[in-house]
Amino acid sequence: MNMHAQPQRTLAETALIDAFGERLSLLPGDGAVMVKRDDAIEAIKHGLPTRRVESWHYTDLRRLLTSVPAFEAGAVVKALAPVLEGSAVLPVLNGVSQTKLPEIEGVTVQRLSEKLTDGSVAPGLDPYGSDDAIGALNTAFVADGYFVEIADGAELEKPIELQNLQAGGQSHVRLLARVGAGAKAIVVERQAGEGDVALASSVSQLVVGDGAEVTWLIVQEQPDTATHLAQFKAHIGKDAKLTLFVMNAGGKLVRQEVVVRTTGEGADFKLRGINLLAGDTHTDVTMVLDHAVPHTTSTEVIRNVVTGKARGVFQGRINVHQYAQKTNAKMACNTLLLSDDGEFSTKPELEIFADDVVCGHGATVTEIDHDHLFYLMARGIDEKSARGLLVKAFVAEVIEELDDEALVEALEARLDGWFSTHG
Repeated sequence: MNMHAQPQRTLAETALIDAFGERLSLLPGDGAVMVKRDDAIEAIKHGLPTRRVESWHYTDLRRLLTSVPAFEAGAVVKALAPVLEGSAVLPVLNGVSQTKLPEIEGVTVQRLSEKLTDGSVAPGLDPYGSDDAIGALNTAFVADGYFVEIADGAELEKPIELQNLQAGGQSHVRLLARVGAGAKAIVVERQAGEGDVALASSVSQLVVGDGAEVTWLIVQEQPDTATHLAQFKAHIGKDAKLTLFVMNAGGKLVRQEVVVRTTGEGADFKLRGINLLAGDTHTDVTMVLDHAVPHTTSTEVIRNVVTGKARGVFQGRINVHQYAQKTNAKMACNTLLLSDDGEFSTKPELEIFADDVVCGHGATVTEIDHDHLFYLMARGIDEKSARGLLVKAFVAEVIEELDDEALVEALEARLDGWFSTHG
């Protein structure tokens, strides 16, 4: 008789299961939500994913997540000045949303704790696949966040900034947004923290209505003691446009998942990403894009800068469904290695079931071009400054594609801040 014993639980797995038992009575939710929570913790009881799980092959979460901090209810953190001046700020501080909500014309904002309590968000708590470890972790523990609804035809005069800030311990937040037909909006998702060791999970869910145009920026600047596990999920309607910009510039262990599906003909998706990796950190960006209907387009460009002993990952899979004829999809990942000890793994994938498509992907890994370096130094620029200029130019090219002066200036300022510390 063959017997397959369940592997002994790690300290992190045990801590998560114990924490769920301790906090269950404090978590909001009706019966339907509580069923989702129970299912989620059962998934965690089966073990965190290892490299044997294909989608986690380069990020062995069971090995890398060595410990889990306790919840720190008394920790204090304050809202930050917005990335874009004049933005309407909606902060979640140590997992708790604010009770006084700003009035924004054309926008309805609700605290997620209320929608958990009445059960209206229960259907959105389902995992997107059997390996959805981040979704399971977040569903089990999420207690608050925001639901933002932008009315049909609204054109927001100022951006909305959703801040998820923590000061150590655990924080589990969910940010939901629905953009009405024909609306236009800029949304900044700010992930940051301070203080001691932290475990933060964040799930963002976006529905882009027909003909809407949305620019969504994720700015992740967690401290180098934090584990940040995040997910961005979006559905894009007919003739709608979604531009997603992701900047990772912090965190000890980071996994940012992007799960997007085109649901209407004429939908267009653009992903632009920058990973700034330093020290002894690990950052993984994993994307799954489903072209589910005909006549849709997408482009993904990821730029990575790796220094020190940092390790990075980009996995990008584009699925073109059988009926998604006339799909046009292109993906590129470019990496600049500034250290012999740094690593970056790239895994682009195309799975195509339609026969009338234009699809392609590419990846490059390189060092600084010594001819370019010599050219600058020959004109009186010292070597450190010359290297900084070349690295910044490599990254800034992606930022400038946003074609919005205020956005470009704000993000380049954050680049300068990172380079001043790690250049």
